[in-house]
Amino acid sequence: MAQYTKEQIVERAEELAKMIAETEEVDFFKRAEAQINENQKVKEMIASIKSLQKQAVNFQHYGKQEALKKVDSKIEQLQAELDSIPIVEEFKNSQTEINDLLQLIAHTISNNVTNEIIRSTGGDLLKGETGSKLANDSGCGCH
Repeated sequence: MAQYTKEQIVERAEELAKMIAETEEVDFFKRAEAQINENQKVKEMIASIKSLQKQAVNFQHYGKQEALKKVDSKIEQLQAELDSIPIVEEFKNSQTEINDLLQLIAHTISNNVTNEIIRSTGGDLLKGETGSKLANDSGCGCH
């Protein structure tokens, strides 16, 4: 059985990262982000939200509950308006797709490592148990 070093694994992970960076999802994300950065209305709305968020922090710090409620309401209204802009919606969807892809990759790696450990120790894949007598039969209650 081949043994790999951490460096070799990291090198493969870097190759995988390059592959991911060249997917349709990432390409769409980059184009959507560029369009958002060029959109003056979106930039102004984001700046307004950030400014209101700073005000909200100050109102909260000084216990000004009524003012805080008004600012929070304005933030929610602006955020909803911002989210309804098609390019912003597409940008957020592309973020979700990329995140889902990364989660899928992480789960795939994790599950396959676990399955390889079970297989290599003569364990039972269906039960998710390794074949290690030490781990399964020692009475330590650690399985």
